[in-house]
Amino acid sequence: MKLYLVGMGPGGGELLTGRARQALEQADAIIGARRVLELLPPQTSENRFEAVAANHIRELIQSHPEWNTVAVALSGDVGFYSGAKSIRAAMPEADTEAICGISSPQYLCAKLIRPWQSLHLVSAHGLDCDPAAEVRNYPETFFLTDGVNTPQAIARRLCDGGLGDAVMTVGERLAYPDERITCAPARELVNRSFDKLNAVLVDNPQGFRRESRCCGIEDGEFIRGEVPMTKQEVRAAAMAKLAPRPQDVCWDVGAGTGSVSVEMALACRMGRVYAVEIGEEGCGLIAQNRDKFGTTNLEIIQGAAPQALAPLPAPDAVFVGGSKGNLLSILQAALDKNPQVRLVISAISLETLSAAIAAAKKLALRDLEIVQIAASRTRAVGGHHMLMGNNPIFLICAGGREE
Repeated sequence: MKLYLVGMGPGGGELLTGRARQALEQADAIIGARRVLELLPPQTSENRFEAVAANHIRELIQSHPEWNTVAVALSGDVGFYSGAKSIRAAMPEADTEAICGISSPQYLCAKLIRPWQSLHLVSAHGLDCDPAAEVRNYPETFFLTDGVNTPQAIARRLCDGGLGDAVMTVGERLAYPDERITCAPARELVNRSFDKLNAVLVDNPQGFRRESRCCGIEDGEFIRGEVPMTKQEVRAAAMAKLAPRPQDVCWDVGAGTGSVSVEMALACRMGRVYAVEIGEEGCGLIAQNRDKFGTTNLEIIQGAAPQALAPLPAPDAVFVGGSKGNLLSILQAALDKNPQVRLVISAISLETLSAAIAAAKKLALRDLEIVQIAASRTRAVGGHHMLMGNNPIFLICAGGREE
């Protein structure tokens, strides 16, 4: 049996390729979603059946052995978040030919007279996604939507993620006679309603403002006040021990100026970082550094730990830069939410080091490791360069609680 997987493109049948039209005209039967079947050209077979799931399509074809040629009509393009792959896998014995169609990002970009090769393509159709995380990582992001992830829902989540100025282009009923295209900042579309047939393109030219993703940003790049800041060499080592992943949730407790928070946010581009700081000046500096580096996935929590940690989601990695004498309860709060959390504690004094070791023993932390970092930097003195030592720092690292 010959099986055609036909990309119908968006909207009406006038966007069909010549090869697609030929395959539809040759088919003994045509299978597809109701909306797609309604778009078929009149000269194609009247033997039309509504089915979407691959197993239902297979059962339908098997129940009609008299069919020699079958066309499955698929919206858009067969290679862009299409059911073609699952249908092909369900019928490996068929002589299958896939015929490409015009995809919605191609069509929308053509209407806007702009190229589409640089788009970041995301399907939010029946899938869970974080629009703010996707948009903050790319200058151009295209979303396939559904009844839950609507344009207004995407706009709301962009605003919640600090991206209300990102420009959204919403294409409704693309290629239909009543097609409509709306372009506005996300903050203006939060309360707008759109037709259920739509696609969304988001422009965020600012995005992350730092190209390099390596850890250990120069100290001078941060906005600093009188609040203590974790220095470059220590930050680089701490980040290596924390090993944050793109979708991780991280805490920076006693965040100070937010230097570690920013490093975390840059590393966890699809995740979330919570900077917990009790001081008003520190929270202001964190906000300034967040804006400077464009890390909209960084949220500031002003308050004292461990109380301020209670509403936060379970962390994958936690850096404790300051504890105000509450180190044990801070670690306990993190472990209660995730017993396998990766922990790094920064200690500048022997008393804090001693408290960290005692807490590690009491909490039965596993893979305990203590690293001392003593970095020296040169300073010009006359025609010579002298090494000036920074305060030595201890990093107490652990991989969660023993089983």
